[in-house]
Amino acid sequence: MASSTATGSTAANWSCFATAEPDLAATVEARFGAYTHHVLATLRRDGSPRTTGLEVRFLDGELWLGMMPGSVKALDLRRDPRFALQANPGDGTGMGGGDVRIGGRAIEVEDSATRARYVKEVEPPEPFHLFRTELTEVVRTYVEDDAYLVVQVWQPGQPLRTVKRT
Repeated sequence: MASSTATGSTAANWSCFATAEPDLAATVEARFGAYTHHVLATLRRDGSPRTTGLEVRFLDGELWLGMMPGSVKALDLRRDPRFALQANPGDGTGMGGGDVRIGGRAIEVEDSATRARYVKEVEPPEPFHLFRTELTEVVRTYVEDDAYLVVQVWQPGQPLRTVKRT
């Protein structure tokens, strides 16, 4: 599912990204799967950033964000759906699999059938907010051969861009 926004930028769901870049998608999903809690950045009413902890789920070709009712991050996303999501880097400085982050928009899901499928799979405490994501960027940064910093950037409709720095 790729879509365009009023600003002309393109977004895609997780399935579209995974189809376009299966190896990178597997690496990103593994990094998020290695730990339970990650960091979500949203925008406050005044436009300044807010970072909070968050659990994520990859289900049915989507990246889902679930939140407690009335949480400030949910209220932020209702007002302005833009987000950045950073995978937990883990212990120490190893960063196995690299540093990964996802940018996009979070769309709140009200559809009862979709919510019921999510509840059946995840069993979240209820009530809760549920957002599906539209990705605008996926970035992986890692060290190769102890010599290069490698940055991979994927954006919908664009080929994977890889930059190596010494």
